[in-house]
Amino acid sequence: MLSFLKKTAETIRSIVPRTQYVAPEILEEALIGADMDYDEVEALLDRLVEPITRDRLRFGLLELLPAFEPLKITQNPFVELIVGVNGAGKTTTIAKLANRYKSEGHSVMLGAGDTFRAAAVEQLKRWAAKLDTPIVAAVEGGDPSAVAFDAIASSLAKKRDRVRIDTAGRLHTQKNLAEELKKIVRVCGKALEGAPHRKLLVLDGTQGRSAINQAREFNEIIGIDGIIVAKLDGTAKGGAIYSISRQLQKPIIHIGVGESADDLIDFDAHSFTDSFISPFFP
Repeated sequence: MLSFLKKTAETIRSIVPRTQYVAPEILEEALIGADMDYDEVEALLDRLVEPITRDRLRFGLLELLPAFEPLKITQNPFVELIVGVNGAGKTTTIAKLANRYKSEGHSVMLGAGDTFRAAAVEQLKRWAAKLDTPIVAAVEGGDPSAVAFDAIASSLAKKRDRVRIDTAGRLHTQKNLAEELKKIVRVCGKALEGAPHRKLLVLDGTQGRSAINQAREFNEIIGIDGIIVAKLDGTAKGGAIYSISRQLQKPIIHIGVGESADDLIDFDAHSFTDSFISPFFP
């Protein structure tokens, strides 16, 4: 079983008697306990044929996760814009992505676009120093669009092939943040045609399915391309993964499972589902 699902598994085991088949009412209680949305649970139960075996449950859960083709990167530099609310783990996730790309042999440029919080800029600067990665930053209160433009321009000049740009994470309902994000996207396109090439939303896994509304807000503002769920190792809400991906029709790209630079794993629907259902059966 995947170690970051330990708390989710403990919750399920506290509800389910491990038998060859799982009763619908027990399955319902366990899935809701793991923070899957009630409507998703009911739709799943309607489709499942009894007796509910491991294979039938596995197939039903996999159907909840939209199929998406792996990303093929053809642009150079490849620019990613990272968004999410404060406290979701956005800045640390950017560092993890930078570390991942460096380990794959890529050259990375960071843009500290969360100019609303000096602490966020300093945190990303510390990560940049630790990872020996160049960073473009501005003073607190500076124009985040200018940071994005300069990060891309500097990447072009220095022939860096991966650009990660942080953004402010103030409450997603604030109109000024929405306009700021839209401006950043426009300015990225001026710095490099087609940029940003991917917009990733970082969600706090400890919020579970309650993060769906904020995800919808960000998607309406700039149109997100994928989701990274951080802090999933610290929660029993692993079932929310199915509701988040299903309702938003966006792929889960990565999962954050710790605080170190290496604690970022690719999301694999099959291995995740195999681990998720393992507490249900002997």
